[in-house]
Amino acid sequence: MSNAIDIQNLSRSFGRTTALDDVSFSVPEGSICGLLGRNGAGKTTVMSIIAGQDRPSSGTAQVFGSSPFENAATLAKISYVRDNQRYPDDYYLRHVLRIAPEFAPLWNSAVAEELLEGFRIPTKTPVKKFSRGQLSSVAIVLGLASRAPLTLFDEPYLGLDVTARALFYDVLLRDYALVPRTILLSTHLIEESEALLDHVVILDKGKVVVNADIDEARAGAIIVSGHGAAVDRLTSGRTVLNTHGIGALKSVTIAGIANDPLLDSIPEPGVQVTAATLQELVAAHGANTPATLSALDTEEVTA
Repeated sequence: MSNAIDIQNLSRSFGRTTALDDVSFSVPEGSICGLLGRNGAGKTTVMSIIAGQDRPSSGTAQVFGSSPFENAATLAKISYVRDNQRYPDDYYLRHVLRIAPEFAPLWNSAVAEELLEGFRIPTKTPVKKFSRGQLSSVAIVLGLASRAPLTLFDEPYLGLDVTARALFYDVLLRDYALVPRTILLSTHLIEESEALLDHVVILDKGKVVVNADIDEARAGAIIVSGHGAAVDRLTSGRTVLNTHGIGALKSVTIAGIANDPLLDSIPEPGVQVTAATLQELVAAHGANTPATLSALDTEEVTA
């Protein structure tokens, strides 16, 4: 399978601030990939580079085999849905819908109409007066109706209620099945979005800490909780991602691999061993970064 996105040794600095530090990952063509991590992890920066709206300080970013920056042929294949898209002050919804197909060769009006009706976007209010949720709704319409070969969603549903988010998920999956394409989704609503994903990239402090298919990512961490001394014995020598303690009780998240023997072991009395959820894995990486990793541990975390 070829890659829709191929990032190699990419770094981006703004003055003395390093937003991305030697980032490498790929997104298979035809996949729905979650780009996850804390605020400030570098997600928007890497999306801007993929969308051709910024260029790296070093390294390369390729979309369908070509650099997107100032490349009209490649940019025509990309739809970038940002959480802060701006429109001219005098624009109404009709103006947005009239101009959008000019930038989306594969625009599908039926998808747009279904979303417009479901989101109940006002037609007689200037776009500049839209609420946060209404602006998110417009962005989702543009992203999904474009049917672009690569669609980038950067926190697409800020301000949307649960009904509107459910509509987004439903239309995305249904139209993706009809017209397969590559989707890169940056989101903090991990539990809600997890069912959409088949690949996951987790960023922390401008670095890739996980790059794996969804099943590998789900097996990427184990939580050991219980009496502190017993937890320490069970996790000794393992890569610790995060630690919480209350009194004599302790919960430790460690890097794991598929079929980790610790999950099948009989823990000491008062100790519980469970596989971490994807959300817990993201939270653990965002809370603490391991001080040192052996070569084996690095493979386990990032494979």
